[in-house]
Amino acid sequence: MHMNPLVPELYCSDIATSLNFYCNILGFSIVYDRPEAKFAFIQREGVQLMIEELTDKDRKWLSGPLEQPFGRGANLQMTTTAIDTLYEKLRAQDIPFFMEIEEKWYRREHDTVGNRQFVVQDPDGYLLRFSETIGTKPNA
Repeated sequence: MHMNPLVPELYCSDIATSLNFYCNILGFSIVYDRPEAKFAFIQREGVQLMIEELTDKDRKWLSGPLEQPFGRGANLQMTTTAIDTLYEKLRAQDIPFFMEIEEKWYRREHDTVGNRQFVVQDPDGYLLRFSETIGTKPNA
């Protein structure tokens, strides 16, 4: 199994709810899990996440109180393919969008890259930004 150099671990309030959202709605799959620890390592199109229910507060790495929404101040951008299909799947399941789908162009050093993207919140409030590259063009 390949593990990416950076794999965020997200604490959740209910592992079953989070796994349902990530796997059954967003299309992640469980690579491995430890049900006794309420932990799962999941992935989708190369994106890897660890999800763990906040149970034994003495063993958690928390720098301060963890209050809803857990993801304040951060969003996780995930590159995806077929973004319109994913967007419509979420819309059909009445998943609320934090930011509706948009086309956005970002300037880089020598060019500008275009993305179609949208943002949803997971059950604990983490912001998930799904993005598909639609092209590049030279800077003017």
